[in-house]
Amino acid sequence: MIRAVFVSALLLAAATGSALADPDVAKGETAFKKCMACHAIGPDAKVKVGPPLNGIVGAKWAHFEGYAYSADIKDGAAAGKVWDEATLDNYITNPKVLAPKGKMAFAGIKNEDERKDLIAFLAQFNADGSKK
Repeated sequence: MIRAVFVSALLLAAATGSALADPDVAKGETAFKKCMACHAIGPDAKVKVGPPLNGIVGAKWAHFEGYAYSADIKDGAAAGKVWDEATLDNYITNPKVLAPKGKMAFAGIKNEDERKDLIAFLAQFNADGSKK
């Protein structure tokens, strides 16, 4: 009985669309506009207030040569941390959770679908700024 109720609840959630949608790269590009004041992406990306985000998905922390990262991010790099999708999702939600003394003055993106879209947009860029 309990199993049937659980399965019914899962089916209802799927049917009503309460499950997360597949990431939408176009919506992620729109979400990236919130990041553009401080970050660039693409073949001509340069350092702004923050480092370029080319190749960020799967990159080691503090991977961009020549950028003066905060101690929090440098410590993460020394510990071997990587910007995988889960870590990026956590960071984009509230940067101060992973890097309390970090430079990123951004309140975060609370909407889970918007974060997933943004990460999908970022994931399409190689380290040189070309698209995969």
